[in-house]
Amino acid sequence: MKISKKTVLNIVLILFILSFFVTPLGYYGKIFLNRLFAFSPPVIEESQREKITDYDWQLKDENWDFFNFERSKGNVVFINLWASWRLPSEAELSSVQELYDKYKGKVDFYIITNEERQPVEAFMEEHEFTFPVTYLIIGEKMPIDSSKVPASYLIDKSGNIIVHKEGIADWSNRKFYKLLDKLIAE
Repeated sequence: MKISKKTVLNIVLILFILSFFVTPLGYYGKIFLNRLFAFSPPVIEESQREKITDYDWQLKDENWDFFNFERSKGNVVFINLWASWRLPSEAELSSVQELYDKYKGKVDFYIITNEERQPVEAFMEEHEFTFPVTYLIIGEKMPIDSSKVPASYLIDKSGNIIVHKEGIADWSNRKFYKLLDKLIAE
């Protein structure tokens, strides 16, 4: 009995698809596909922008010390809500790291999670991320919606939300860098 080329190709294709469900290849493949289809986030039209008026809300830094968001009033702020157990968050965080490396000291970064400290530190070490992690205080008032993860916000010096993106985006690209440079210069 001779097996046709088409049958062999179909078997290979089925095995490849199955590998996405039962091997680590699938996990890394999903991350790759998420990154591949992540694009630069859209800028909100000026007439549609909301403004953050209340900067008085509490967060915890990487040492679990409380601080007030008020310290970022008048600065360009990048907020990213993430969870280490969410595959889209993991796919997005490499571009957040690149953005942080390029703009640390020029932009205030709040890479916020609501997880416990130990799994977050293990995740950060495993992926060699160096951006500062901020911890959400459950029940604390916030001027943004923290229920959707991943989600990101870019806020200008006047408190206007310039970008709000639910889901993943590519934060490390020329278009977004140009926008940040413009906001920093204002």
